[in-house]
Amino acid sequence: MIGSTLRALGTEMTVAELVKRGAEYADLEALPERVIGEIVGGDLYVSPRPAMPHGRAASALEIELGGPFDRGRGGPGGWWILFEPELRLGREVMVPDLAGWRRERLSRIPATPAMTLAPDWVCEVLSPSTERFDRVSKLPAYARAGVAHAWLLNPEAQTLEVLRRSDLGWTLVATHGGDEVVRAEPFDAIELDLRFLWGEVPTPAGADGP
Repeated sequence: MIGSTLRALGTEMTVAELVKRGAEYADLEALPERVIGEIVGGDLYVSPRPAMPHGRAASALEIELGGPFDRGRGGPGGWWILFEPELRLGREVMVPDLAGWRRERLSRIPATPAMTLAPDWVCEVLSPSTERFDRVSKLPAYARAGVAHAWLLNPEAQTLEVLRRSDLGWTLVATHGGDEVVRAEPFDAIELDLRFLWGEVPTPAGADGP
């Protein structure tokens, strides 16, 4: 059934698609490598692989946060920052672009293919193909799992939305964009130059032009 559904969608998927209701993990294992499968609310969704600006933004953010918070270089440390970890949270199976765990909750990374402890922070890099799925389906699932902080990073619009979970759901703490240099919770111990995430290379202060 899943194979025929994917063939019906065509090889060039343009948006995240609901493929099967009442899905099991075996349905994820049956998917081809060219797509990303996730189970949210018991249903299997399949998304196309992201475009290069998406990958650039995610990898650049990992670099910016990894030094100060994962390795403790130029920052307080105390975090594990992982790129595209598989999260198995109850019946939900999700793959955020980035996720972080405070080491006071997770003393070491387990030697397992997936994490079963909800992260303290997730980041989804938005693209036209996945933005609706990320906002409408995945954000509520992260809240149900107890994730405390979420970032929505949009390289096309050049915006960063910072959200904090409350008893009523997600609260928008701040929206940043363009060439701002920001402090964004829970990583507000450092300044983050957003231009680096958009693929721009900021000129060091005092550097001479060509």
